[in-house]
Amino acid sequence: MADFDVPDFRPYPFVPELKPDAMKGKGPFIAKPVHQEPLGFPGELVDNWEEKAIEKMGDMLKKYRSFRVYLDTCVRCGACTDKCHYFIGTNDPKNMPVARQDLLRSVYRRYFTLAGKFFPKLVGARDLTRDVLDEWYNYYHQCSQCRRCSVFCPYGIDTADISMAAREIMDSIGHGQKYCNEIIAKVFKIGNNLGLPERALRDTLNGLEEDMEDDTGVAVKIPLDEKGVDVLLVTPSADFFAEPHIDGLMGYAKVFHQAGISWTVSSYASEAANFGLFIGSYENMRNISQRIRTAALELGVKRIIFGECGHAWRVAYSYLNTFAGPFDFLDPKYPVPQHICEFTYDLLQKNVLKIDKSANDDMVLTFHDSCNVARATRMGNFPGGQFVIPREVIKAVCNNYVDMPADTIHDQTFCCGGGGGLLTDDLMELRVKGALPRMEALKHVVEEHGVTHMAAICAICKSQFTKIIPYYGFQMDQIVSVHQLVSNAIVLDGGEV
Repeated sequence: MADFDVPDFRPYPFVPELKPDAMKGKGPFIAKPVHQEPLGFPGELVDNWEEKAIEKMGDMLKKYRSFRVYLDTCVRCGACTDKCHYFIGTNDPKNMPVARQDLLRSVYRRYFTLAGKFFPKLVGARDLTRDVLDEWYNYYHQCSQCRRCSVFCPYGIDTADISMAAREIMDSIGHGQKYCNEIIAKVFKIGNNLGLPERALRDTLNGLEEDMEDDTGVAVKIPLDEKGVDVLLVTPSADFFAEPHIDGLMGYAKVFHQAGISWTVSSYASEAANFGLFIGSYENMRNISQRIRTAALELGVKRIIFGECGHAWRVAYSYLNTFAGPFDFLDPKYPVPQHICEFTYDLLQKNVLKIDKSANDDMVLTFHDSCNVARATRMGNFPGGQFVIPREVIKAVCNNYVDMPADTIHDQTFCCGGGGGLLTDDLMELRVKGALPRMEALKHVVEEHGVTHMAAICAICKSQFTKIIPYYGFQMDQIVSVHQLVSNAIVLDGGEV
């Protein structure tokens, strides 16, 4: 099935044997002008790219104080070395977080520190050469920006910020990644990652409405571009077409229907995902976020709720108010923004929803904490809500639930292996190997507790897992959406018994 070696299961924690350059030359396809230029970047590598790259780095050092702090602070203590799923899965030492940081840090020292200018070899400083640029492109696209290493760093160095900065520098000189940049360009042109126009989106939603009515006997609607409703739902475009995502979307619709909440999806801002985060471009992140504000204003909604998507929720939670705010035109009774799990959890707490938990008795569930939710956001009005609320929703609609080992969940969760703009088939080897630690944790609860399915609240996690778990002996349909479970268990008024 694979033209590369799939790693064997090993007990965690496990420090792999070093295989230098094991993943050299494994980077993704390079963006073409048609992918670069809509984002405001040069179409191809500029002639004076060395000078422009150093100039861009200097601008970022002035603009982002954290960037300089992270580059100056590392003492190479080694606390992060075995924490990266890509290092564990690939054995390549340059996938150690500290080593990956040093690819950029060594250039920073050469051009922006006194010691590096005069005594470069003594401080590990390097000139920016084409070989170094190729190394950047290769290994900074072998980081999913999951921030697990930051949890263990005694100084709190955020490797994700360094990877984002490296990608932005490369984009600025015309050396970007095809996958991410092509997707961002589609959002600017159409409104979603798929390039799905309004007519096709409407047909898709109508089809899902018919499926729900056939299944339940109730006319549950998924409104599009409805003005004057209470809620604007912004959800990842995977929810419109892929399994198990569409089952989650139907779950949202049933929750809104049963709660009597009017809502809509926007064809202008139908995409919750924001790949500007992955390439480190705050300008593109802001431009995508502004579409949501525009849609909310034009539709006259009272609140904004985000669907199941990890990095969409990170951008929404951490940046939406500053990038696209103020949102003072929304109803102040509700948080801006709100996660669909928060919304459903609140209804469950108030006993608004009728639930038949036995509808999910064919499954024993576990839950995968998605990186961007776990380590970059919160849910609800209490610390740790991002861990508690999704689990409580699952437990409210399922009788059988088991957590994976404690050192692989919550803020120590392992990445799915496909986050950070790496969910592309040209990186399949990296994705499979990067998923190894999560697959080991899943295997443990399957064997010890009879777990049959793993739920997630991130579109990328669900897409990644359904593609790679067969490499490890699991089945694609063992991955489910949290609101797919809600959809199974919710009892609709007037529905078929």
